Amino acid sequence: MQQQQSQNAAAQQQKADQLEAQKQSILRQILTPEARDRLANIKLANPELANSVEMQLIRLAQSGRLKGVITDPMLREILQQMVPQEREIHIERR
Repeated sequence: MQQQQSQNAAAQQQKADQLEAQKQSILRQILTPEARDRLANIKLANPELANSVEMQLIRLAQSGRLKGVITDPMLREILQQMVPQEREIHIERR
């Protein structure tokens, strides 16, 4: 029983590794090295945001809506659109 569970866990890990390798391969094709570096830095600080951006870029590439490669300034624009702007909060004392 325990051996079967460990085999299932190993198979799931192998499948996850394979999907991650495919994702990185696609990103290598559609991002410039500078943009990939920026995305890697974002992944360290905010993994959920980075994953969301990666999946969006992959979907755009697979649907054929991407023209050329994504440069660092283009990636910055995409990130600014995805990250909600923070509001300033002013507290007035009366």
